[in-house]
Amino acid sequence: MQVAEAVVRILEKEGITDAFGIPGAGINGVYKYLADSPIKHHIMRHEEAVVHAADGYFRSSGKMALAICTSGPGATNFVTGLYTAKIDSMPLFAITGQAVRAQLGMDAFQCVDIVAIASPVVKKAVCITEPEKIGEIMQDLIWTAREGRMGPVLLDIPLDVQTAEIDFDLDSYQSKPVVRKEPDLTKIKEAVNLLDKAEKPIIIMGGGVILAHAENQLVRFAEIMQIPVVTTYMAKGGLPENHPLNAGQVGIQVGATSSGNEIFLDSDVVLGIGCRFTDRHTGNMAVYKGDRKFIHIDVDPKELGKLITPVIAIESDALTAVEALIKESEKGGQRKGSPRVADIPSLKKASDRKYKGEGEIIDPRDVFLMVNKVFGDDCLYTTGCGITQIWSGQLQRISKPRIYLPSGGAGTLGFDIPAAMGASIGAGNKQAVCMMGDFGFTFMVEELAAVKRYDLPIVVVIVNNAYLGLIRQNQKGAYKYEYEVALKENKYGFIDYRKVAEGFGCQAERVFEYSELEPAMQRAKESGKPYIVEVFVDDYQNCDMGNDIAHINKF
Repeated sequence: MQVAEAVVRILEKEGITDAFGIPGAGINGVYKYLADSPIKHHIMRHEEAVVHAADGYFRSSGKMALAICTSGPGATNFVTGLYTAKIDSMPLFAITGQAVRAQLGMDAFQCVDIVAIASPVVKKAVCITEPEKIGEIMQDLIWTAREGRMGPVLLDIPLDVQTAEIDFDLDSYQSKPVVRKEPDLTKIKEAVNLLDKAEKPIIIMGGGVILAHAENQLVRFAEIMQIPVVTTYMAKGGLPENHPLNAGQVGIQVGATSSGNEIFLDSDVVLGIGCRFTDRHTGNMAVYKGDRKFIHIDVDPKELGKLITPVIAIESDALTAVEALIKESEKGGQRKGSPRVADIPSLKKASDRKYKGEGEIIDPRDVFLMVNKVFGDDCLYTTGCGITQIWSGQLQRISKPRIYLPSGGAGTLGFDIPAAMGASIGAGNKQAVCMMGDFGFTFMVEELAAVKRYDLPIVVVIVNNAYLGLIRQNQKGAYKYEYEVALKENKYGFIDYRKVAEGFGCQAERVFEYSELEPAMQRAKESGKPYIVEVFVDDYQNCDMGNDIAHINKF
């Protein structure tokens, strides 16, 4: 069979059921066999969006998807999407077309060294030049994407390799099994002992817990030990908002919740599971570390000791580690817990923002509270970057895992709509809501055409403040000036996002007053169609943030 056919049949055998892509001359050899494959192909309008869609698909479904495009600029357009997936540990299989082997390194038309370009932002990238090795290369790449700390991989296929005839026995092809990394049980025992001796311990649930589907087990461990739990931004929804041990989030921007930061600062021993201790979570590291002792569990050994030096470091898959923690903790029976545990619900309630609901100008923060009321946990959410993402992280109340799906480590403008499309498809065409600003809306806006093509129930909420709001806040706060951040045309000038949306075949409406806000959201929810709600809000409202978790500036 041809290599191109072998590629498609291997993907089928590996359980890939959905692909996102854009065909082109450099990859048409593979598309020939995708045409008669049970793999369902979804055409996008930009190659970056192809990868965001495959990324979003995994976030909601837990299944890998194929991202596929042609050579040259098609392949280079993949890079932002690959980086976004890599930093958030999202696996996907990317395939790019390539010029024929004789043209490699010759500056031929649309011939670029995508392996060299993409290698820093994928777990592994390979350009196959020996056709007969397709089976072993794909087996290794797919295993690499799934094992340990997951992430994207890339296979670059020259056009003449795609059409090369090989002797390939599909029946003999087997997936390489992924084995969960087991923890050192001696260290598990030490961790439980240290937590037992602590006066004010705390648990950080990181995104790795969600990826390992270990959130229920971690909640069980916290209940046995009676230890408060805070979440990182990527673990939002990992335990119900009303759970008595849910202390909120920790962070200086998207995770800046008063209750989470306060309880964390009042802690003496910290157990972090599946978290990376990155800057938007920690802020000033000296304040964050304080005199606290840290236990760190992570599947990626490179993360252990990278930013925090733990007294106990455990390399392990989150699920196997938490199961071991439960087994060890059960030996000591149910713990009483510190007195502060009883205060968590009242502390969270006191710090919750109240809906204003009146005035001539809509407070942008109220948009997120209304989304909570109307949509709740019945849909998926995506958000990319900027002041809207920070408000979303701080104000949206999520009580289920794998429904709040943000671009975390990259903060990618344009992630929102294509990721929502992939996530919706991955979850069986479930409704998804994109929370984004007026500027961010123009990144990947062409993907509304793809959303409409498949008639997906995706709602885009545009919080229009006619500004690069977060950059304005940074300029004014840190540098005492304002320059090139006002975008008054987005609200008061020649731009009409409603017409943009309608031009792509989507329903759209504008909201100017509080009285219009809830009905508009209800109509969008009930439509079951692509729907854009543009909300005109206060141009100058800042978001709460700070340089360290002890000093969050409130606005």
